[in-house]
Amino acid sequence: MNFAELQNGLKEAMKARDTLRKEAIQTLIASVKKTAIDEGTRDNITDELVDSVILKELKIAKEQVDTCPADAAQQLEEYKYKLDVIKEYAPAQMTEEELVPYISEKFGELIASGNKGVYMKTIMADLKGKADGKLINKVISQIAKK
Repeated sequence: MNFAELQNGLKEAMKARDTLRKEAIQTLIASVKKTAIDEGTRDNITDELVDSVILKELKIAKEQVDTCPADAAQQLEEYKYKLDVIKEYAPAQMTEEELVPYISEKFGELIASGNKGVYMKTIMADLKGKADGKLINKVISQIAKK
């Protein structure tokens, strides 16, 4: 995902007068800009930066949906809509079925060594932004038991 696509999405939401969608995309754009400034890359926003920020915002949106009280139905619907909008822009994540063979082939010997700290660090760095950390940990635990 590149930054221009987010800006185009914002323009489309504004033209369609879709307030909730516009607010969700504005949140993404603001987070990307803030992160870029913090990292000193304000003028050169990379796709990797945009993807990492979108994944962080996706995680926050999921937590909002999960922690929303049951009696706040309207707020829950807004959170779910925001989550759906963010999912549209989020990079594709690997599934468990894709992770098992990938980790087994690429890191099988490393996992067999038994030092979880070392192989977790290596695998997480390799799969950063491509798969959810909890899912990676689950798959690694399954492989390590074999």
